[in-house]
Amino acid sequence: SLLALPASLVTAAYNTAAADYTEHLHLRPLPGGALYAGFNFTASTPLADYDNQHFRFFPRSLAQILQYTHTTELHLRFALGRWDEESWGSRPRNGRREGGTGVELWAWMEGDSHAEAAERWSGLVNSLSGLFCASLNFIDQTKTIQPILTFEPEGTVLHRSSHLQLMHGMLPHEVVCTENLTPFLKLLPCKGKAGVSSLLDGHKVFDANWQTMSIDVRPRCSSEGQCSLEIDQTVDLVIDLERSMRPQDNPIPRPPPIEQVPCDESKPYNGHDTCYPKALQDDMEWSLSRIFGRPIQGSCALGLTQDATPVSLEVPSSRLVEVTPSTAAEAVPQHSAQWRTYRLSENEDFDLLLPEQVNSGHNEDHAQLLRASRQITGYGQERGGMHTVIVNPHATAVRIVYLESLPWFLRPYMHTLRIDGAETQQMYYTPAIDRRKGTHLELLLHVPANATVQLTYDFEKAILRYTEYPPDANRGFDVPPAIIRVLPSSEGEADSYLRTTSLLLPLPTPDFSM
Repeated sequence: SLLALPASLVTAAYNTAAADYTEHLHLRPLPGGALYAGFNFTASTPLADYDNQHFRFFPRSLAQILQYTHTTELHLRFALGRWDEESWGSRPRNGRREGGTGVELWAWMEGDSHAEAAERWSGLVNSLSGLFCASLNFIDQTKTIQPILTFEPEGTVLHRSSHLQLMHGMLPHEVVCTENLTPFLKLLPCKGKAGVSSLLDGHKVFDANWQTMSIDVRPRCSSEGQCSLEIDQTVDLVIDLERSMRPQDNPIPRPPPIEQVPCDESKPYNGHDTCYPKALQDDMEWSLSRIFGRPIQGSCALGLTQDATPVSLEVPSSRLVEVTPSTAAEAVPQHSAQWRTYRLSENEDFDLLLPEQVNSGHNEDHAQLLRASRQITGYGQERGGMHTVIVNPHATAVRIVYLESLPWFLRPYMHTLRIDGAETQQMYYTPAIDRRKGTHLELLLHVPANATVQLTYDFEKAILRYTEYPPDANRGFDVPPAIIRVLPSSEGEADSYLRTTSLLLPLPTPDFSM
């Protein structure tokens, strides 16, 4: 037992297995006084230990669910807000670790028949619902589809998994909150008590402009044939610096005096009594302890290796950075002069302070792959239309997969489907069955360079029974976002993903007051 060993031997024992667990925090200031913070935690276990119920860094609670439901690969997303590509540039991690608003889940299940896979899928969503304190149990057969082109396994397809079926479901109405973050942190070896995960506080995470949590489980096999099961946990945030640091100095938001507001004098209506606030020009002063309410509390010894640099900061080389304590962290150049990486001390808190400075230029990245928007058109309580616009701003053509999962009470008229500006190479369509399953529409499109694609169709609204309305019936019904997969143009490149915003569909609503 490790409890019977001296402290030095315990640390050595952890370091020998450090390759089984790593963690990393990436920080990048964004224009407009925002900060991107990307947390990543990766753990793995040999497949033989997984089969024998022997776990060290891999969370046992999740592993037992995967074994019971015969799930080979799992991808779970909790998302809140919208990534602003025009202001913040390209999506982090190529959009592969973000989901649509609410909750999104897809997994590869073992099953000789669709009925067997569907039964195991039902057990998976109900088990995950209890584990993460979420409403995943509402992903029933009416919200489940089987995509053909949109997703591919990220891990190694094992020979023993001969009959795999992909199941996918979304809950756009789910409100992501602290109840989902707490079980997320409990899956980590250090439980959010040490290392970079100690910054993850619910008050800060869910006050972000954009936030996504992801869990990805996949099998990995080396060239020597050694296989392991890997879990990748990610938290990505875009934090408003001014708002996140406000509670410490001024808990109640108050407008500053007019004399302290910088005015844009180039506006024609600028005057002694009229002020248009000027956009933020200089780099604000910020620190980890002021943004997250605490510094990084030491390091997670389970992931500590001699060469590990758990914290990286992406700022111009001219930006001043103060590290506390200076003896516990070492800046190491990596990738370019704009990257600074730091090591953590096991027993000392770590903090970064960037003082206020004249704008030194942000690492602006506006290499957007695509831009997409989607909206419901028409009026009335009987019919409507769907209008999607996809813009390719580049000088090269791209191939994309467009996926829509529609609720059964939204009935599209497929004879009205029009796609202008792109070539349709493949189409998969599964019509809805009332109260049994929704509509599945999947398109493989070739989008020319500098082209704008418009996808439109009409639909009919079904009449619901009065018992099928939710408590907030007059608010409307949420329609899941569309998923767009951008296929790589050459070998060696990774595909990218983006999602439109979810929609609100008004349906004829009875008068429940009578």
